[in-house]
Amino acid sequence: MLFERQFIPDVIKITPKRHGDDRGFFSELFREDQFQAEVGPVRFVQDNQSLSATAGTLRGLHFQREPVGQGKLIRCLSGAILDVAVDIRSGSSTYGQHVAAELTPENGAWLWIPVGFAHGFVTLKPETTVLYKVTSYYSPEHDSGIRWNDPALSINWPMPEASLTLSAKDQTAPLLEQIEPPFQYAATGA
Repeated sequence: MLFERQFIPDVIKITPKRHGDDRGFFSELFREDQFQAEVGPVRFVQDNQSLSATAGTLRGLHFQREPVGQGKLIRCLSGAILDVAVDIRSGSSTYGQHVAAELTPENGAWLWIPVGFAHGFVTLKPETTVLYKVTSYYSPEHDSGIRWNDPALSINWPMPEASLTLSAKDQTAPLLEQIEPPFQYAATGA
């Protein structure tokens, strides 16, 4: 597996090796030993899957507050997404900045987003299926978010706003400056 630390080094793009021939390919999608050697001890407790029928479906920017913050390992199973992680750790030198990566079945990549980040994505193709492995169970009382188009975040979503489909919750999420910082930065040695 290839582990590529992104602009914000705690966010890691992981690309499994593919072994192919005329039949197709074989790939080890996840190896706990390699993942933990790069990231550290992480325990996944829940897998989630979403299907978006149309291109331009935007989900996010979501996070769970402590004590049940979620680290997420994201992969696109069909279609394509632009996946975004926003640093919302108070005291971080990259607070309010983001990383974006295109995830597709063709590139086979995962994106590791640790606790302390808001997460969202927009579908680039219809019939897009996304798999999320998470480190804490979903908790409605800790569920939170930041507005996807917060001008302070400067996220360059690849589609015009008028063509996007969002939930009512995501349309009315607060701006980053309107929330108490939900996480405190702690250096990880990365």
